[in-house]
Amino acid sequence: MKILLWHVHGAWTTSFVQGRHEYVVPCTPDRGADGVGIARTYDWPDTVSEIPLDEVGEHDFDAIVYQRPHELELRPPRGEQLIYVEHNAPQGRINELRHPMADRDDLTLVHVTHFNALFWDAGATPTTVIEHGIVDPGARYTGELDRAAVVINEAKRRGRVTGTDLLPRFERAAPIDLFGIGANDLPHARLHAEMARRRVYLHPIRWTSLGLSLLEAMHLAMPVVVLGTTEAFEAVPQAAGAVSTRLDVLEATLARLVADPDEARERGQAARAAALSRYGLQRFLDDWDEVLAAVEVAS
Repeated sequence: MKILLWHVHGAWTTSFVQGRHEYVVPCTPDRGADGVGIARTYDWPDTVSEIPLDEVGEHDFDAIVYQRPHELELRPPRGEQLIYVEHNAPQGRINELRHPMADRDDLTLVHVTHFNALFWDAGATPTTVIEHGIVDPGARYTGELDRAAVVINEAKRRGRVTGTDLLPRFERAAPIDLFGIGANDLPHARLHAEMARRRVYLHPIRWTSLGLSLLEAMHLAMPVVVLGTTEAFEAVPQAAGAVSTRLDVLEATLARLVADPDEARERGQAARAAALSRYGLQRFLDDWDEVLAAVEVAS
């Protein structure tokens, strides 16, 4: 299949384009939000190509994967299979969490977590869940530095949503190195190498679907200390480190694991086993092929 999608979430897109299809991403001269084009800090296969955003209307596609409401205006549908991927947990009052694609019979809504599917009201729109899958970076954990790694993009701007305000408290338990856009922004492979040198991965994010950096840390065989909100309790077993909404529990576990390399290594192995079992790349791609095939038959 020839699939059009926008490069919106680099880590998710990196997994998605590993499939057996042909993938096309729009680009603009400034590589802005609607035309990032082919990734420069992630490793993408040759099956991905880019075309100028103002030319997308001149091409035919078998399917279009939308990820933001306004993308339907950037390339209006004209008979292709339509899929909308919702990456985000909803914001606002529970009774008002109406999805922008609610009550549509011309597309399939795909959530990336069961938590998102539970909270978003999609009305009569056909809906399914395809959980994340990760390109395995390998068990690269050394834990040689008795510090914690945290990955938050735009940490200062996103504040309480990403738990940035909690970092000073966690720093009382262990030294922290913050990575991500606006902090130590590194190419993807280099980021993994630097994460794996830290003793523990700390995930303080209050409200997100499910951070891919957390799943990457688990694939690296890092022990994880995780704020137990949204999908975290489904994704992370306690054997991998700690998952809790109690900050005192997380602080104590963080301090203990940083001080005990043997326990940290053991829990990191449990984290990797859990991640490979549930968030492996092939399962992700197989799930997507099922959805694409079902949509094709329905159309």
